[in-house]
Amino acid sequence: MNENIVRLDINGLNERYEFDKVARQASGAVMYRSKKAVLIATVAIDEEPVKEDFLPLTVQYIEKAYAAAKIPGGFIKRETKPGDFESLTSRLIDRSLRPLFPKGFYYSTVITVLVVSSDSEVDMQVAALHAANAALFVSGIPVSQNVAAVRVAKVDGSVVLNPKLSDLASGTLDLFVAGSGESIMAIEMRALASEQIDSIQIDMIDPMMPEVPMILEHQECNELKEPELVEMVGLAARAIKSATERCDEAFAPYVKELLELEIEDEYAQSDLYGFIDEHFKADVESSIATIAKSERGTKLAVVAERIMTAWGKSGHDADEKLIEKVLGEYKRNMVRTMILDKGIRADGRGFDEVRPISIETNLLPSVHGSCLFTRGETQVLVTATLGDTKDAQSYELITSKQSQSERFMVHYNFPGFSVGETKIIGVPGRREIGHGNLAKRALEPALDLTYKGTIRLVSEVLESNGSSSMATVCGGALALRSADINLVKLVAGVAMGMVGENGRHIILTDIIGLEDFDGDMDFKVTGTKDGITALQMDIKAPIDIDRFGEVLNKARKALDHILGLMEEADKHTKPSEALPSTEIFSINPGKIVDIIGKAGATIREIIERFEVSIDLDRDKGGVKLTGEDKNKVKAAKEHIKSIADTPVKKQMNYEIGKVYQGKVKKIVEFGVFVEMPDGYDALLHLSKISKDRVGVLADLYHDGDVIDVVVMEQKGKKVELATPEFIA
Repeated sequence: MNENIVRLDINGLNERYEFDKVARQASGAVMYRSKKAVLIATVAIDEEPVKEDFLPLTVQYIEKAYAAAKIPGGFIKRETKPGDFESLTSRLIDRSLRPLFPKGFYYSTVITVLVVSSDSEVDMQVAALHAANAALFVSGIPVSQNVAAVRVAKVDGSVVLNPKLSDLASGTLDLFVAGSGESIMAIEMRALASEQIDSIQIDMIDPMMPEVPMILEHQECNELKEPELVEMVGLAARAIKSATERCDEAFAPYVKELLELEIEDEYAQSDLYGFIDEHFKADVESSIATIAKSERGTKLAVVAERIMTAWGKSGHDADEKLIEKVLGEYKRNMVRTMILDKGIRADGRGFDEVRPISIETNLLPSVHGSCLFTRGETQVLVTATLGDTKDAQSYELITSKQSQSERFMVHYNFPGFSVGETKIIGVPGRREIGHGNLAKRALEPALDLTYKGTIRLVSEVLESNGSSSMATVCGGALALRSADINLVKLVAGVAMGMVGENGRHIILTDIIGLEDFDGDMDFKVTGTKDGITALQMDIKAPIDIDRFGEVLNKARKALDHILGLMEEADKHTKPSEALPSTEIFSINPGKIVDIIGKAGATIREIIERFEVSIDLDRDKGGVKLTGEDKNKVKAAKEHIKSIADTPVKKQMNYEIGKVYQGKVKKIVEFGVFVEMPDGYDALLHLSKISKDRVGVLADLYHDGDVIDVVVMEQKGKKVELATPEFIA
C-alpha cells in the first residue's frame, strides 16, 4: 500500500493527493483525485538561469479526450492546439502561482497539468490549481507557501462554496478566488444570467435549417453590489486561509530537498546602480515623465546608450544586458518613489483621475455596429456583427458529453503596431483569448437575451498604453447599441493599480502600461451604474481583504465617470444603415401551414424570391422576417399576409363535359395551368388542345388570357381539362 497519500476534506471538496507515484523524474509531481476526476500535475525546472530579469514560468493545462471516454473529432484523431477553456485555465493557474516565486528567480519553469479522467460535477479549474500547487510546493523550488482556490456561487439566493457544476449553471454569481493564508492572489468574477428566465420554443421554417434554440425572455442584469462583493471575497478568503493551513501541514513531509539555485540579488546596492543614481537620475526622471509611451521607450534607450558609454570610460565592463537590467530596476524604483514620496504619476494625473476619453460610433458604413473608443493612449475599434443560429460557435467541454454552442462571442486582437512593435499578426495567443473572455463576461449579464441570433464582437486594438481589455468593454457596449442590440444597461470597465512598500500604499485609477509593469497590481473592474458585472485581479504581491474593498470603492467612482460619457455618446447613436431589416408580425395560426406549403415548397419560394430568412411560431402565429434589403423584407411581409388573408376556398363539383371560363395562370412545357372560377387550378394538357392549333404554347396562350375549357375528369382536387375545339 502506498503511504504517500494525503486526503483532505476542506470547503466541501474531498481531495486525494498521491506523491512519488508518477512522473518521478520531474522536479515535483502529484496524482490528484476528486470524485472520478484524476489529474497529473508536474513541475520541471531548468537549473541554468535565463539572462533576462524575469520569471520564465509556463503553465500548461491539457485535457485529454480519453479522460471523458471520447475520441477527438475532426480529421486528426489526437489532441492538437488547446481550446479556449484550456488556455484560460492555464492563465488562471499562472496568475495564482506566479506571486509565490521569490524575487530574482530567473529559472525556466514549466508546470503541466494533465486531465486523465474527468467528472461532470468537478470544477476542473479549482482541481487543476490545487494539483499544480501541490506539485510546486513539494518540488524543491524555494516556494514556502501553498495556494488554495474557492469558487463562490449564488444558487436560489443562497451562497454556496465550491458548488457542483450543475448548480453553478443555474446560479447568478460565479466568483473564483485564489490565495494563500490571509492574502489574496487572484480573483475572477462574473455575474450570470437570471435562473428565472422563461423559454419559448420557436421553429425555423426553412426545412434546410435545424430548429432555432429557445428564445430567452428579457432578464434583469445580475450585477453585484460592491459591499456584497467584498463580503463574498471575505468569505472566500477565510475559507482559503483554512485550506492553506491544512495543506502546509499535510504536504510538509513530502517536500524535496531544496534545489541549489542562485537567486539573483537586487541591483540597488551595486556600483552600477549608484553610478546611474549619481550621474543620470535627471535623465531617467525626464524619460519617465514623457507622456507618450513610444517616446518614453526611445528616451530610455538613449539614456541606456549614454550610461554604457560613461560606464565604459570609467574603467568598467560595459555589458549591455547588465546595464539594461540595472536601468530597468532603477527606473522601477524611481516610478514607485515618485508615486509614494512625491505623489506624482508618470503622466502627471491625479491618483483618482481617468485619462481623457473620446467616443465615435457607427464610423464604419458597411458594418452592423462599430465604435472607436479612445482613452488616453489606448484605442480600440470594436465591431458588432449579427448572424443567425447557424453562425454560433460550436465547442466541447471535457465535463460534458454533448457539444456546446456559443451565440455571443468577443474576439480581441492585439497587433504589434499597437505598441510600436514590428511584429506580424498571427494566431491569437493566451493573452488575446483571456482579454476577449473577460470582455465577454463583463457584457453578457447586461445582454438582452430576447435576441436569439448570434452576435460577434471584434476588438481591434489600435493603440495600447493601459488596459485595452477595459476599453474593449466600453467600446463593445456601444458597438452593441449601434447594432440595435439592446443592453439592459451600459457596461464600462477600468483598470486599477497599486504601489505599496513598508506599510504604505497608493491606489491608482486607470493605470497606464508603466504603472502596470512597475506596480504591484492590475485590477480590472467592469460594471453598470448599479453594480459589478465582472472583475479580474492580477497581483505581484499579496493583497488583504481591506485593501480589496478600498480599490473597489475607487473603481466605482471611475466607472460612474466613464458611464456618464458613454451615456452621452449613446444618446447620439443611431442604428447602422448596414443592419439587416426585420419585420415582426402575426397571422392566423391556422394559416401557418399555407405559408409553409407542401413539403416546404411555399416557404422556400418566399425565401429565394425575397432573399429573407423566416422564423414562424406555429402556436401563436408569429412571423419574423430578416433580410439585407428593406424593400424586399416589406414585400415578403405583404406576400405572406396576402396568403394568410386569402379566405378558405370551397371546391366546386364540376360537371363533366360542361364548358367553363378560366384564366391562364402559368404556361409550362406540357400544358397550361388554368385558374377555374372557384380559384382552384386545373391542368389543360398539351394533348387536350385542338389538333388544328399547333405551335409553341407561348404563342397560343398568354398569362391572364380568359379561355373556354371543358372539364373532362375530376378526381378530388385533380381536374383535367380540354378545349372545346378538342372535344369537337
